[in-house]
Amino acid sequence: MTTQVSTPLALPGAAAPLGATPGPDGTNFAVASAADGVLLCLFDSDGKETQIPLLERDGDIWHGFLPGVRPGQAYGYRATGPYEPRRGLRCNPAKLLLDPYTRAVDGGVRFGPELLGYAVDEVEAPSMLDSAGRVPRSLVVDTSFDWSDRPRPAYSYADTIIYELHVKGFTATHPAVPEPLRGTYAGLAHEAAVAHLVDLGVTAVELLPVHQSVPERFLVERGLTNYWGYNTIGYFAPHAGYSAAVRAGRPDQQVAEFQAMVDTLHGAGIEVILDVVFNHTAEGNHLGPTLCHRGLHNPAYYRLAPDDLRFYVDTTGTGNSLNADSPVSLQLIMDSLRYWLTEMRVDGFRFDLAPTLAREDGSFDRMAAFFDLISQDPVVSRTKLIAEPWDVGQADSYDLGRFPPLWSEWNGRYRDVMRDFWRSHPGLIGEFASRLSGSSDLYSVAGRRPTASVNLITVHDGFTLADLVSYDAKHNEANGEANADGSNDNRSWNCGVEGPTTDQLILDLRARQSRAMLTTLMLSFGIPMLLGGDELGRTQQGNNNAYCQDNAISWFDWSTSDERLAAFTKKLIALRRDHPVFRRRRFLTGVEAGELRWFTPAGTEMTAANWADPGARSIALYLDGDDAPDRAPDGSLLVDDDFLILVNAWWEPLDFVVPATETGKTWTREIDTYELDSTTPTDDLAAGDHVPVNPRSIVLLHAHR
Repeated sequence: MTTQVSTPLALPGAAAPLGATPGPDGTNFAVASAADGVLLCLFDSDGKETQIPLLERDGDIWHGFLPGVRPGQAYGYRATGPYEPRRGLRCNPAKLLLDPYTRAVDGGVRFGPELLGYAVDEVEAPSMLDSAGRVPRSLVVDTSFDWSDRPRPAYSYADTIIYELHVKGFTATHPAVPEPLRGTYAGLAHEAAVAHLVDLGVTAVELLPVHQSVPERFLVERGLTNYWGYNTIGYFAPHAGYSAAVRAGRPDQQVAEFQAMVDTLHGAGIEVILDVVFNHTAEGNHLGPTLCHRGLHNPAYYRLAPDDLRFYVDTTGTGNSLNADSPVSLQLIMDSLRYWLTEMRVDGFRFDLAPTLAREDGSFDRMAAFFDLISQDPVVSRTKLIAEPWDVGQADSYDLGRFPPLWSEWNGRYRDVMRDFWRSHPGLIGEFASRLSGSSDLYSVAGRRPTASVNLITVHDGFTLADLVSYDAKHNEANGEANADGSNDNRSWNCGVEGPTTDQLILDLRARQSRAMLTTLMLSFGIPMLLGGDELGRTQQGNNNAYCQDNAISWFDWSTSDERLAAFTKKLIALRRDHPVFRRRRFLTGVEAGELRWFTPAGTEMTAANWADPGARSIALYLDGDDAPDRAPDGSLLVDDDFLILVNAWWEPLDFVVPATETGKTWTREIDTYELDSTTPTDDLAAGDHVPVNPRSIVLLHAHR
């Protein structure tokens, strides 16, 4: 139901801030649009719509103040003309639009021709079908929150251990989390969920996208959804589907619930990093739905094809790319980042397909305006900034190692090398050593540190660790694309049988492979990132692209947790946190090369010939914890014990000779990834002694100082 201007006109209000800003006397509304006019549409509890023109315009900002409008008010916008696709303009007052700055969203999308800005039988003409009955509403929200006095954790990059998880999947079946809270922000904040993270020892959770998102139409038609959430429509709004309060009928409480979750995690010493998708939106290509940005200011929010403005430049594989050349889009991004840091108090961001944000004239530019704004912003520049350093379909889409000094990057090269090394591929000994020691070949430029490398073996996109050692090929049939989706380059090894088996020898081999890769991850210089559930043996049944599986394929199955693997992972994380020698803040090269010494299994220093040997699959690394140690924030020296890492990626056992390092040094066995219950003597090893290292395993020797 629609009422045309049955209330007094809006007062002039202010052009800033953008969005709906409530105050004691009412709410200010401000929105950027290239329209000839903007209608503010208010909705009552019965769905009745009242349209109020915003008569004030400063540049492209339309604004007005409505006395008496309080938090909880549902609203949207309609933009009146021009609809001229050949000029890149797609305003259409028949389409109800979300506020790009809305803090909360009520309701979902119901697909139908009403969502299309164009007429079904003529894409150059505007659709006259009203979309209000099929789109969600923006909500006026009071974002103030009574934060506790608990200290906010602030780990250095070097001390950070990231745990990537999905808000819903982590607790969707957790038996100790009350059912009404499972799969929600409140569920993640529940003491049982927090206890797992604290007991494991990670310092940060990296949450898959929590911005308001909508699924693609083709998924809905298959009975699926975009579970991962990489289809954003609201960059300021916590996704309502993860809110226990919304589920219980309180549609404007997701903001407070998210804030309470962050407060609880901070109280447990855990930082919160958000995976953000500023590279594209849920509106898709020129044939996609009109939900928000397209109908307000199409050329400001999206990159349009320069030779035909009807179409979109797509460097994301989703149909559109956000226009990071535009001041409107850049302001949206920066305002969103500051909002989540200040009002929601998160601790950092991982930027999905980050090169898309730094494309100027089509090419990736490490001096792009986006990077300049980040580096100059007094709030954003001081947080954790992590790039996924690749996008889609461009000659320079793989930009690993090219981001500015403030940034860390998902190290895809680390992932590929470590996977290949542990399935015994030849010719990788040099690269294995480089990745283990921080990837200086990628990052030792412009003042960058080993912590520029976020080291990963598995992430949400691809196999879990359990599947990496259980499947040679993807098994994505449940996605409805005849197993054609997902990567074919998995660098996995099923250890002899594809998928589940009862063969104990194969199960033991898979367990050893998992422990070897986890140990490599936790002993490598850089920032380790653990995929949530890998410590529990979580499987996705061979699905390496479970983005659309909001079900048991993706959720944690707490009833089948591998407790021995979890205990082993906990031990590895504790070892890393206890010993700064594994968390070096600088590359050990040049005059400091003595701090990193590489040996052959025979105990001799590696030579050029050894490094060039394509058959070499074993090596030893000496870490001297006393030689030029890093400094703590208070200036004290981070002196540590010494360690020897003995690595054997052969399929046969090898005898390693303990190399001569310092006179009189005695070594004890700290970790042996081959056998958790090994009865091998663990102490009184000295230079010249022989240490048996079993196939595809790591032995860590420890010399106490």
